[in-house]
Amino acid sequence: MSKKPAKAPDPKPPTLDQLQIFLSIVETGSFSGAARKLGRATSVISYAVANLETQLGLELFDRASTKKPQLTDAGRAVLSDARSISLGLGDLLAKARGLMSGLEAEVALVVDVMLPTTKLVLVLDEFQAAYPTVSLRLHVEALGAVTQLLLNRTATVGVSGPALLDTDILERRRIGSIRLIPVAAPSHPLSQHRGRTTVAAVRKHIQLVLTDRSELTKSQDFGVISVRTWRLADLGSKHALLLAGVGWGSMPDAMVSDDIAAGRLTELDLDTWSSAIYPLQAIHRTDTPPGPAASWLIARLQEVLGEA
Repeated sequence: MSKKPAKAPDPKPPTLDQLQIFLSIVETGSFSGAARKLGRATSVISYAVANLETQLGLELFDRASTKKPQLTDAGRAVLSDARSISLGLGDLLAKARGLMSGLEAEVALVVDVMLPTTKLVLVLDEFQAAYPTVSLRLHVEALGAVTQLLLNRTATVGVSGPALLDTDILERRRIGSIRLIPVAAPSHPLSQHRGRTTVAAVRKHIQLVLTDRSELTKSQDFGVISVRTWRLADLGSKHALLLAGVGWGSMPDAMVSDDIAAGRLTELDLDTWSSAIYPLQAIHRTDTPPGPAASWLIARLQEVLGEA
């Protein structure tokens, strides 16, 4: 009766030190190079690799056919996983150091939809480079919904529009502003008017009005002139409907400046409309002041918004 082949022993988990030595040999191209990089004796490096190969049950380096150790097929196969484990450990240690110094593990940010997207993206890209260990949770809301997320602690810091609630729970600081301009498609009747357009003429046409899902601004109107309104919770949908000529409405100048220059939208000259400035304010709960990362984020947003 033939004997069954002996079952190969299960691989044993390597230590992080062994993986570091393995990666150092790959990076430097030699055992002696890894020894110099890590400040170890070459014999210690050789012993650690031999133990690693024994524990995994794999030959990781070809030492015989070349002067310098070359990765075997098995060595190349495990290289990516070894790097992932080493990087993961590095991230863990960096985050632990940050937490020990008071750095947040995560920033939950809510911003008003009126905040120019290009400036937000610029700041968040810099934020990722400045605080690589801090996770970000981003919400984009309109009007009272920004404040609502701060009140219910969904967000820890925000950028809101005008103050809609007078309370000691929240602390606000102005960091910038944007200009709102009334626009309509060139095909819209209001765009055909010569000179200033009267209130009577405006009231007859559908005004596209931004609204939100919070209870703070329920039944409140902001900048509504027309008798007929369409309520929209999304600024992108409002923009699309304006381009389609469905109605008229106000938009942040940065969002429609290219449309006006290209003739896709017309800036309306309304006799009821002065230069509308929409203030932007940093906001947070008084009982949870922003940490270092969130404070940096708000300060940088203030810089790019140009508020002195």
